[in-house]
Amino acid sequence: MRMRNNIQRLRRIKRRVKQEKDRPSVHTLLAISFLIFVVITFGLLLIEVLFLEKFYYYFKISETQDLATELLETHDTEEFTKEFKEKLSEIAINNQICITVVDNRSYISYESDVMDTRCLIHGWHNYNRLYLLTREIRESSTGMICKNIFDEHINMETLLLGSVIGSQDDPEGYILFNTALQPVGTTVDLLKRLLILIAVVLFLIGIIIALVVSNRLAVPIIRLTDAAKQMAHGNYKTEFEGGGYKEIDELAQTLTYAEQEISKIDTMQRDLIANVSHDLRTPLTMLKAYAEMIRDLSGDNPVKRNAHLQVIIEETDRLTMLVNDILDLSKLENGSQKLEFQNFDVTTWLADICSRYRGVSDKMGYHITFTPDEPVEVSCDPGKMERVVCNLINNAINYTGEDKQVFIRQINTDTGVRVEVRDTGAGIEEEKINKIFEKYYRSENHKREVVGTGLGLSIVKAILKLHDYPFGVRSKPGEGSVFWFCIEKD
Repeated sequence: MRMRNNIQRLRRIKRRVKQEKDRPSVHTLLAISFLIFVVITFGLLLIEVLFLEKFYYYFKISETQDLATELLETHDTEEFTKEFKEKLSEIAINNQICITVVDNRSYISYESDVMDTRCLIHGWHNYNRLYLLTREIRESSTGMICKNIFDEHINMETLLLGSVIGSQDDPEGYILFNTALQPVGTTVDLLKRLLILIAVVLFLIGIIIALVVSNRLAVPIIRLTDAAKQMAHGNYKTEFEGGGYKEIDELAQTLTYAEQEISKIDTMQRDLIANVSHDLRTPLTMLKAYAEMIRDLSGDNPVKRNAHLQVIIEETDRLTMLVNDILDLSKLENGSQKLEFQNFDVTTWLADICSRYRGVSDKMGYHITFTPDEPVEVSCDPGKMERVVCNLINNAINYTGEDKQVFIRQINTDTGVRVEVRDTGAGIEEEKINKIFEKYYRSENHKREVVGTGLGLSIVKAILKLHDYPFGVRSKPGEGSVFWFCIEKD
C-alpha cells in the first residue's frame, strides 16, 4: 500500500512538472498580448474603412432628415417670413443643399440653388420632374419621400428628400431637398492601401515594443528566479537585484529579507544539531564509561559500585531533562500545547515559587529576595508561567555575581503585573542582548559552572509569546541584568 501511494505521488509530481514546463513564459505572454492588441486595432480600422461609404450615406441622410424636420417645425410658427427665408438660405449654403418650396398649385414659393441649376429640383429642365415629385410626396403613405438618384449633370449620386407642408390631406405646399453624395469609393481604396501600410508598421512596432517591454519586465523576474534557485540549494549569499520597477524592487527586498531569515534559521538549526549532539554525547559517554567501570572494576565493591551508579543516574537525569526541554520547546513553538487559564493571586504565587529555592540558598549560599506589591489577581496558565519564573531564577543563579544575590520584584501597573528577575553578574553586551533568547545561546560572562540545557530562555520566550505577553531584558556590562515580563489584564 505504501509503495502504491509513493508511485501515485511520483506520478502527480511528474504531471505537475510537465504542466509547469508547458506554461508560457512572461516573454511569450507579453508578446502575444501586445500583438493581439495590434490585431484588434487593425481590425477596428479595417471595419471602419470597409463600412465608410455606408456610414457616410447613413449620416448624410440622417443629417438632411433632421434639417427637414427642423424647417417644417419652424414653418409651423414662422411661415414664409423674411427671417424664415434667410434661415433657409443659411442652411442651404452651410450644408450645400438645394432647397425648393412649392405651394399646392405647383408654383415655386422659394428656392435656393447652390449647384447652379445642376441639381434635380432647379432649372426649367427639371420642371416636369418637380411636378412628379410633388405628386409622389402627396401619394406616399407618410407624406415624405427619401431616395438616392443618379444625377447625370454632375455625374454622381444625389440624395433627394421631399415632404408635405401642413396636412397630407390638404397640403399647403411641398419642400424638397437635393444634395450631392460625394463619391467615397476612391477614398476608401486609398484608405485601404494606407491601412495595410499602417498595419505592417504597427505590427513591426508592436513586435519591437513587445520584446522591449517583455525584456524590461521578464529579465529582472528571471534574474530573481535564478537567484532564488541558488538560495534553495543553500547559497544564502545570493544577491537579489530589482529591475527599476516598484513591485520588482519590493519583491527583491522581500526575497533578501527571506534569505537573511532562512540563513539565520539554517545557522540556528546547525547549531541546534551540534549542541544537541554534544549534550547528548557527553552523558552517553559518561553512561558507557561508568557502565564499563562497574563491569570491569567495581562490580564486587559496593561503595565504588554505588558511586558509579549514582553518576549514571545523574547523567540519565541530565539526558532526560535535555530531551524533555527539546520536546517541550518544540510543542510550544508549533502551537500543539494549549493554555489553561486560571485566576489566582500573583503575589502568593510568586512567594510560593521563591520559597522553593530555600534549599538552594541554604546549601549553596545564594540569597534570593522577593519584593512583593499589593495582592492582585491575574488570569493566565499558572503551570507554564511558573516555568517562566523558575527558568529566569535559574538563569540568574547561573550568572549572578560573587555576592550570589538574586532579586525578584512584583510591580503592579495599570495594564497588569510586571515581574522582574535581577542578578548582580557581569551583565550582557548590547550587541548580544538580541541573541539572549536564542536556543543554546550562553553568555560567557560567568565564573562558575552553568547548570542547564541552554534552552531555558528559549522556553521562556515561547511561553510568553504563546500568552502574547511583552517581555525583555535590560543589561549593561558590570551592572548585572534584569529580565522582565508583564502579565497583562484581560
